[in-house]
Amino acid sequence: MKTEVILTSNIVGLGGESDQVKVAAGYARNYLFPQGLAIPVTQANKRRLEALKQRRAEREAHEFNTMSELSKGVGKLICVIKVKTGEDGKMFGTVTTGMIADELKHQFDISLEKRKIHLEHPIRTLGEHDIELRLHHEVTATLKIRVESTNPLPTAAEAPAGEAKHAGERTEKRGKRHAETAGEEKAEATEKKPRAAKAEKAEKTEKSPKAEKAPKAKAKTDKE
Repeated sequence: MKTEVILTSNIVGLGGESDQVKVAAGYARNYLFPQGLAIPVTQANKRRLEALKQRRAEREAHEFNTMSELSKGVGKLICVIKVKTGEDGKMFGTVTTGMIADELKHQFDISLEKRKIHLEHPIRTLGEHDIELRLHHEVTATLKIRVESTNPLPTAAEAPAGEAKHAGERTEKRGKRHAETAGEEKAEATEKKPRAAKAEKAEKTEKSPKAEKAPKAKAKTDKE
């Protein structure tokens, strides 16, 4: 059984202040009336409609101004969402509106209902994504989120560093080979010096008797 009530507060999915709506009698009796969210439709309560409409207009104006200011600031933000990925970089699951709302609160202290975060399709990839925020029926904004892995894969920037490391190892090895070759050449030169000295000494020895014989021959000539 349905009954008609006048809402005194904004209720998502049902209506705003001063709206006359039909709801289940038990829902009105057990929840709306005790919580002060609605009143029965009577002649006396109808006279309260103008006050309710005025309060609603003020609330909506305040919400519009608040959401307009928020839309200007949120467009400059980048909300980072951390997710788990496999070794191939693929995400486990998707980024949800609840995750985005939680990070907005955690990173920027912005409280936003999940229903105001609109995802055209599930986010399943890392990187940057633009998300539509439906802040008010007259105000929308774009939020940039960056999905990052909790265990990031090696980036392209790390590859040159690895190559440089290998290049350094190759250079070091060439340096060692060069040092070994130089050592061998030095040892060989050291061995050649004694041989050269011996050869020079032997040559002097051979020349020495001939030099001694010459004076003897001269002396014999003098005696004659």
